[in-house]
Amino acid sequence: MAIIDELRTPLYFAAGTADLAVRQARKVPGLIEQLAAEAPARIDAVRKTDPKVVQEKVTAQAKEAQATVQAKFAEVVGGLDTDLKKLGETAQDLALRGVGVAAEYAVKAREKYEEVAAHGEEAVRAWRGEVAEEITEIAVVVEPEPAPKKEEAEAPAAETGTEAEAGTEEAPARKTTARKTSAKKAAVAAEKE
Repeated sequence: MAIIDELRTPLYFAAGTADLAVRQARKVPGLIEQLAAEAPARIDAVRKTDPKVVQEKVTAQAKEAQATVQAKFAEVVGGLDTDLKKLGETAQDLALRGVGVAAEYAVKAREKYEEVAAHGEEAVRAWRGEVAEEITEIAVVVEPEPAPKKEEAEAPAAETGTEAEAGTEEAPARKTTARKTSAKKAAVAAEKE
């Protein structure tokens, strides 16, 4: 059963991804309407702008960016240490930091993968209509109905005939459901070990 669970996780991940994509796709019509409403005003603004003014702004921004890059480059080159040992230690430190960051991202990626897979599992259950069934099963496990003793169940059956027969038919069905749920949980727990 553990192998089946391992095979289901990527499928649940795919289902979760598809569900999240559908949710985002549902937002697209609203964005299109918003862009359609804003487009005429933006087009008018572009038509009214003077190309020379735009060119002057772009030229000024390019000169500022070039000056900033040159200043930063001079700062970095001036700050380099020529001592080879110190550069080696810095390289080792950066490599170790890189490994640590990579491991951290791997853990975060695994957590997100599991979150999306769990979302996918919930989405699949919702698509199948199993959510309500699971809640019912949990309620039966949390608060199982007391099982009638054999002596108590036989005594009312002898007294009232048809009413007792209807009551005894319902009681075993509930009892069986509780047993199945407990048996399923015990089987799943045994397989995980």
